[in-house]
Amino acid sequence: MSNNNKKLEGVELIKNKSHFLRGTITEGLQNQISGSLAIDDTQLTKFHGIYQQEDRDSRVERRKLKLDSLYSFMIRARVAGGICTPSQWLAMNELADIYGNKSIRLTTRQAFQLHGVLKKNLKETIAKINSSLLDTIAACGDVNRNVMCTPNPDTSIAHQSVYDSACQISHHLTPNTTAYHEIWLDKKKTESSVDHEPIYGKSYLPRKFKIVLAIPPSNDVDIFAHDLGFIAIIENNRLIGFNVTVGGGMGCTHGDTETFPQLAQVIGFCTAEQVCEVAEHVVKIQRDFGDRSNRKHARFKYTIDDRGIPWFKSELEQRLNWSLAAEKPYEFTSRGDQFGWSENHDKSLNLTMFIENGRIINNNKSQLKTAFKEIALLNIGEFRITANQNLILAKINKKDKETVITILNKYEVVFKQSKLIDNAMACVALPTCSLAMAEAERYLPNLLTQIENLQIKHSIQNRPIVTRMTGCPNGCARPFVAEIGFVGKGPGKYNLYLGGSFIGNRLNQLFRENIDESTILEELDTIFKDYSQNNLNNEYFGDFVIRKNYVQSVSHGSQVHSLTLEIK
Repeated sequence: MSNNNKKLEGVELIKNKSHFLRGTITEGLQNQISGSLAIDDTQLTKFHGIYQQEDRDSRVERRKLKLDSLYSFMIRARVAGGICTPSQWLAMNELADIYGNKSIRLTTRQAFQLHGVLKKNLKETIAKINSSLLDTIAACGDVNRNVMCTPNPDTSIAHQSVYDSACQISHHLTPNTTAYHEIWLDKKKTESSVDHEPIYGKSYLPRKFKIVLAIPPSNDVDIFAHDLGFIAIIENNRLIGFNVTVGGGMGCTHGDTETFPQLAQVIGFCTAEQVCEVAEHVVKIQRDFGDRSNRKHARFKYTIDDRGIPWFKSELEQRLNWSLAAEKPYEFTSRGDQFGWSENHDKSLNLTMFIENGRIINNNKSQLKTAFKEIALLNIGEFRITANQNLILAKINKKDKETVITILNKYEVVFKQSKLIDNAMACVALPTCSLAMAEAERYLPNLLTQIENLQIKHSIQNRPIVTRMTGCPNGCARPFVAEIGFVGKGPGKYNLYLGGSFIGNRLNQLFRENIDESTILEELDTIFKDYSQNNLNNEYFGDFVIRKNYVQSVSHGSQVHSLTLEIK
């Protein structure tokens, strides 16, 4: 084990003494004098799917009034592969109304988030999520999180087999501790029950771990941006196995060139029957060799980068006691969602709908939340969350199509937007995320409108451009694989990244640092004019800016930080 002789990082000490994720969470919940939990416990509640948050919009005013910070909690519910039933949708809808801020957020990892839950309501909210047959354990924390899977059922007849593999991995890698059921569901620990984590160990993983499954030709889950990926190989409409990818990840730290986003690499092929075994041993390697002394260097991508793919394959195959086969041919041609109606092989229908930044809410634009509640009450089909924060009503019987359309029209729900907006997404950021340095969800729609005006000005509004924004460099909306990426640097200031590929297999590069809206628009105005006049045969924007030397083609994550000082 590589870290035995190094001083453990602070969160490692908290995990070690937590008694398998219990800490003093139970005692903290009983203390209703404060709306917050103890600092150490806020690290542990992440493993239970909970983040303590503060309303940063009210911070200054409350301090003037000598009031405590306004604390609430975000609860994340796992939805393996992004698929839930109408009854589960209704459960989350009701909880958002009763205990949350009356909105549901669909995440970039196909999960649900409820925001604004008060401490006194945490137990009841989580208990009701569990009663819907969803859960929140391992939705956050230093464990494998929600397992993602291409959600489009019309991708192939083999979709169900790939989804089944995602569910198997999710179940296999769920933590074993009984703390979750004791704290939130009042299940008593018996004398015969002994906490044991055969996969994670007492200290769990050094950092979070993310697994995705993709079905070519769609890379809608951004497979190369994640720790571990499985690319489905389908022959004659039958799943035969997966190409395995390792070592991707988005997060980094401003000003720290030792941190960087990285793309995963393909290391070989395994059969569908071998997928859980491969996933388990990859996770165990990260458990044993991940950096527990420096949390900024603790992600799996650094373990791979420090030691190399040959070392990793050797270590993995030694643990498996068999070797991966050579990778199979595959091709990705897209990664966005295909909006509108589509038909499955069984003649059922799907409707993919644009959801602005994943926020299900009633507002002056439309009554999304009410519309989807009314559809869920029909108890037809499935609700599928996409990795692009959109929603699919899947497996709808043809006889129900007009009813669905009538409901959506009644509440002014628009299926899709412009090509720019359809390919954009943002993280939550302010006011609740403690890491946010700038706005994202609340600001991106306004900026996109202005960028779209520039597209119209230069007659390129029919060109899709993958655009993403985050309030910090943690990368939750995967901005470093966008053709245009905005990463918050401070209030109203962003780093502008250009040059990711349209299908998500190339990182972008820093083009301008710490710039405001007017500078962003000035820069894009110049580049869009050039793109309009000089692109080659419907050339993608990310490819164009590299060919014209606005930025360089990135082959390693450390190059993302390199700033292009002038246009060549």
